[in-house]
Amino acid sequence: MAALTAEQRTAAIAEISTVIRNRYVFPDRVPTIVARLDEGLASGRYNVGDPSIFAERVTADLREASGDRHMYLNFAPAQYAAAGKPANDGKDSPELEALWAREARRDYHGLTEMKILPGNIRYLRIAGFQWVNDESGAAYDGAMRFLRGGDAVIIDLRGNGGGSHAAVRYLLSHFMDGDTLDITFLQAGQEPIQSRTLEYLPAGRLKGKPLYVLIDGRVGSGAEAFAYDVQQFRLGTLIGTTTAGAANNNGFSPIAPGFMLSCSFGRPVHPVSKSSWEGTGVPPDVAVDPEQAPDIAQSLALAALAKRADADPADRADWEWARVGIEARLHPVTIPAAKLRAMAGLYGDRRVTWQDGALNFVRRDGKAARLIPLTADGLFAVEGFDDRLRLRLTGDVMEQYLIDQPAPIRLERR
Repeated sequence: MAALTAEQRTAAIAEISTVIRNRYVFPDRVPTIVARLDEGLASGRYNVGDPSIFAERVTADLREASGDRHMYLNFAPAQYAAAGKPANDGKDSPELEALWAREARRDYHGLTEMKILPGNIRYLRIAGFQWVNDESGAAYDGAMRFLRGGDAVIIDLRGNGGGSHAAVRYLLSHFMDGDTLDITFLQAGQEPIQSRTLEYLPAGRLKGKPLYVLIDGRVGSGAEAFAYDVQQFRLGTLIGTTTAGAANNNGFSPIAPGFMLSCSFGRPVHPVSKSSWEGTGVPPDVAVDPEQAPDIAQSLALAALAKRADADPADRADWEWARVGIEARLHPVTIPAAKLRAMAGLYGDRRVTWQDGALNFVRRDGKAARLIPLTADGLFAVEGFDDRLRLRLTGDVMEQYLIDQPAPIRLERR
């Protein structure tokens, strides 16, 4: 796009101010916000040709003047071109809805990663709460069926900036009874709108499973809504750092010549707190570095599962195997080099060598795999075996453990 002209910048600020006067949820803040925009224009702060920098500076003023993280301006030519005029019912234009739908399909509706962690803990990463009517629900159904097969559930929201309330409600409904009030939306001059959990879910509910939700400072809006529900309704445990603090309901308006303005038009009220997370964010139940949150969640899940009196012995053994690996990641074990070197040798037909400052297990094909200490008493994972093979070395004996075998293979040192 060509550099912004002075006339375009002036027209954009005027159009933004009009939208704010007509739509902003807190009318008492409008004069302050508009005055800040006028001052930014008059002072020359917006005198830049780059539309992205213009949007950044306007956003900074919008947020500082309103204290509202849902107030921002994006340079988004494709969205602007698709926005056109809203439909008569106030919804986005069909072209813009088609653009959102295409993005959702390419992102698999925000459900970007599913995997089975050690101990049959099921992990789901939701990068954004995207929703396409009659499509996204089916994607969520598949993800929920996947989670149902786990002994515990981890939902990773780190970096999730929010999205559609429909997606949030669909996810939440799986962890609560149907037809339960989850949030009320308030908008000036209109009747309150209640959101209630769904009564029918094709994948069934997941109530009762240990639930851990990973959060950080980039979790905002709809993603915060889910985290807030988990905390307020006591559905699970939040792990990480406090979220962004953007609770208000926002909508987008096209601003010439290629911008999209996010403006808050409503606010949520939670039935438990009678408030929301606006401006404060959602604090974690367990405060840790977000990078460490997945391991902490696994550790807590395995500890909770181990307390089950009715657990199947095979499941309990699986959880204990997983627990040892997670604890070694959280608290790495260091064994003195002299002690490690003394463990090298030939055990039956299996060889352990000392090379490059580490023990290595020589496989039958002659290739060496590094041994990674798990415990101070000589239990090792074997690199490249996905932690399904472990060795215990005492110096005189090697015990070879496989995750799916009840007893180790014992080999005397030769």
